[in-house]
Amino acid sequence: MKNFKSIYIGVAAALALTGCTDYLDKAPESEISETEAFKDFRNFQGFVEEMYNCIPEFDKGYWTNSWNWGEDEIENVGIDYHFVYKVDQGDFWGWQAEYDGWSSGWMDKANFSATSTSRFDKGLWPGCWYGIRKANMGLENLDLLTDATQEQKNFIKGQLLFFRAWFHFQMIQYFGGLPYIDEVLPSNEKLTLPRLTYAESADRIAEDLREAADLLPIDWEDTETGALTSGNNDLRVTKIAALGYLGKNYLWAASPLMYEEKAGTCDSTKYNQDYAQKAATVLGELIQTVESGTKYGLLPFDEYSNNFRTKDGTRRIAGQSKSGEIVEAIFRGPCYGWNDTGLGLSHGFFGSDLNDNGVTGCPTANYVNYAYGMANGLPLSDQYSGFDKAHPWQNRDPRFYHDIVYDGLKMIDNTTTTTAKTWEYAELYTDGLYRDVIRGSRTGYYLLKFCDIDCNKYDQGWSYSLGYHIHLPWMRLADVYLMYAEAAAEAAQSPDGKYYCSYTAIDAINKIRTRAGVASLGSNYTRDLNKFMQEVRRERACELAYEGHRFNDLRRWKLLDVYPYNIKTSQEFIRVTTNKSAPQNNQISEWRQENILTRNFSSKHYWLPLKRTDTNMYLEFAQNPGW
Repeated sequence: MKNFKSIYIGVAAALALTGCTDYLDKAPESEISETEAFKDFRNFQGFVEEMYNCIPEFDKGYWTNSWNWGEDEIENVGIDYHFVYKVDQGDFWGWQAEYDGWSSGWMDKANFSATSTSRFDKGLWPGCWYGIRKANMGLENLDLLTDATQEQKNFIKGQLLFFRAWFHFQMIQYFGGLPYIDEVLPSNEKLTLPRLTYAESADRIAEDLREAADLLPIDWEDTETGALTSGNNDLRVTKIAALGYLGKNYLWAASPLMYEEKAGTCDSTKYNQDYAQKAATVLGELIQTVESGTKYGLLPFDEYSNNFRTKDGTRRIAGQSKSGEIVEAIFRGPCYGWNDTGLGLSHGFFGSDLNDNGVTGCPTANYVNYAYGMANGLPLSDQYSGFDKAHPWQNRDPRFYHDIVYDGLKMIDNTTTTTAKTWEYAELYTDGLYRDVIRGSRTGYYLLKFCDIDCNKYDQGWSYSLGYHIHLPWMRLADVYLMYAEAAAEAAQSPDGKYYCSYTAIDAINKIRTRAGVASLGSNYTRDLNKFMQEVRRERACELAYEGHRFNDLRRWKLLDVYPYNIKTSQEFIRVTTNKSAPQNNQISEWRQENILTRNFSSKHYWLPLKRTDTNMYLEFAQNPGW
């Protein structure tokens, strides 16, 4: 990718200099025309590369970061500049650089730059508009690509269509229907493009993604074109990515929030079955394609962490197995800061006393108790789950032990100092050493999903010299199975729904559970659509926890302002017995949750407010209701 990018930057620089007075006294034959970037595949691909550089890192937008905005996480007291805090207060203006500052958000950046290699310069809103214009420029100049094979022409067009659609989709899921820009807008004409409905926007996105999927390869490495950059094709968009987002686009259009606009209904549970069937069919096509013999698959659970981090030197790619034989990541953006682990320190998963960080984000008790059920597959609330309030850490879903730091867990290996010895084991019970609203855990939990226990200042597991880097995917294959289950069940109005592939909706859920070592869905949840959908939503909450999906899921399901999805709680208890070698067997008493806050949302909070500077540009670009 960097090879192509260097060609583009060189061409772009030359174009920018065209017209300067006698620059280096260049000869007339050295003048580069405005068509130079499009004349052959190498140059055109260099032009395309800049769109990859418009993708922000949602987990590393600044030194400290915020990307989980549902009821799943709460930050320590005193952190009032992250968007998650502003969401808690009902202040959704905070996504904008004008209100949140350029430093702490990834949705918007006043200093956005498509050519910069700094993660601090990447913002979703400016990047999307820039990328859309870039894609349209490329599409309007496709006829200039004459020195290329048909395969190369297909790959160029496929990428341009994918990015035009992807950038539009990223915006409409937050803001609702927008104008679909499919041409390079002239700078000297008045803007009049009206906002489309969500469904109209989704239909336009679908057209581009379907064509992109038909043009792009499953694996660049298996093509003559990809051989030109063999070993450096990891981030290039593929047929798999295009199908994944085509299915997601249709499922979002089918969801209750979007269906409400289309049908004028207030039923918070109803899906649009036509869109659901389209989503299930596309996602079924993706599943069948993947399982017909490709490099894509679910990583074994003992390599689950590889979905979220990579390592320098060995070139292990985030979302890829250690052997390189299996890839679960479907779409990832660039990782701009290879000298920064990103999360171990900047998100402060284990509190200030273990990491000297200024920001700590903690899983909320309400979310942990909801999402992470038992190893037998049942939610804690099920009367047959076997959950024991006196031994709450026993027999839990294996993803609980992978993702969550709970009371009694050994946190420090290097206990050569008295201070380290004091902090060796997590004291997360009420008034325990680790419990502090400013320096420690507000909730009785810490997040472990993206880093190891040794990510602390005593064991130095976060040391840059180790070369580990957090690199969260925008989409991975597990998400596809879960989206398929949701779409197939709603399209068929039955958990036995099946589209294009051999999986029923039930099979797709069990596929994810089996990988994690969790029992399959019980019969009580497979005979009734409503109960099945409850488990689909809980499975998404567990499998995709803290990967940035929850806020949009709650919104599209119309649950954002519904109890208990609008509260954040702490876990209170007293430890009765201590088993240092097996903390899951610790006995506790007085198990209860205490409310930290209730989010007082109204209907306007289902869509983020657009920028006033944008809505003031012309009458047809209207602000979202209530803002």
